[in-house]
Amino acid sequence: MNWISNYVRPKINSLFSRREVPENLWTKCAECGTMLFHRELSENLNVCTHCDHHMGISPRARMEALFDGGIFVEVDVPKPITDPLHFRDQKKYPDRMKAAQKKTGEAEAMLVVEGEMGRTGIVAACQDFAFMGGSMGMYVGNAIIAAAQRAVELKRPLILFSAAGGARMQEGILSLMQMPRTTVAVQMLKEAGLPYIVVLTHPTTGGVTASYAMLGDVHIAEPNALICFAGQRVIEQTIREKLPEGFQRAEYLLDHGMLDRVTHRTHMRDELITITRLLLKQSPAIKGDLPKPSADEVSVETNRAK
Repeated sequence: MNWISNYVRPKINSLFSRREVPENLWTKCAECGTMLFHRELSENLNVCTHCDHHMGISPRARMEALFDGGIFVEVDVPKPITDPLHFRDQKKYPDRMKAAQKKTGEAEAMLVVEGEMGRTGIVAACQDFAFMGGSMGMYVGNAIIAAAQRAVELKRPLILFSAAGGARMQEGILSLMQMPRTTVAVQMLKEAGLPYIVVLTHPTTGGVTASYAMLGDVHIAEPNALICFAGQRVIEQTIREKLPEGFQRAEYLLDHGMLDRVTHRTHMRDELITITRLLLKQSPAIKGDLPKPSADEVSVETNRAK
């Protein structure tokens, strides 16, 4: 009996038991509750295929979708002092940084790259909301300045994707000083006559909205993105009035003249190519290339010509 219980029965159970399914194969849409297969969701740039809800997307995944062939080169960004104020709340600031780096796989909250988009050379900067809420600290300020300087050096437009909860409180007044610093960086682009395009993603709030996110030549937003300085509840408590439906959302701001376009993420690349080439006074982009003729086809055409 022991032989059957201890050996035979576990062996049979192992043969007929279900395989364990990895937990990360499916993602639940926060808007409609649909379970989405991870590969299908990734191919649709983290946009729900059922309700079109735009989920968060990492800067690298966004840049791979933006640049030709997904090829880009990172721009070096000067690294500031790690913990200038020796700030500590529930955790030490360096510990929070290490946790964010482990979670996202990135060194900081902004990625700066260069490459070609529709055969048009650009410099792009993208904030990562997953990294401490995309908060604007000294590194983010350095990143925008580095992006602007590189754009001026190469005579290329700068496209910035914003996503932030505001300034980084762990750096205090030093984080707030990035507002005038980034404003000067944007002015460098304007003086050089180079386009500066801002894509506002969900959410873009606080000091980011009050500085470089609203200084573009063209402002595009993703659908239903939250774009504001102060939160809705704070405003309602201040003015003691109920705010209208959809207040501070991309579509509301578009209707009231704060934005130029609201564009679906899967159409964003084509939109940016069109706008960039228009601002650069270039001809429309080529949608596709004809394949190179084979050696046999070349020989046939040569014989026909003879």
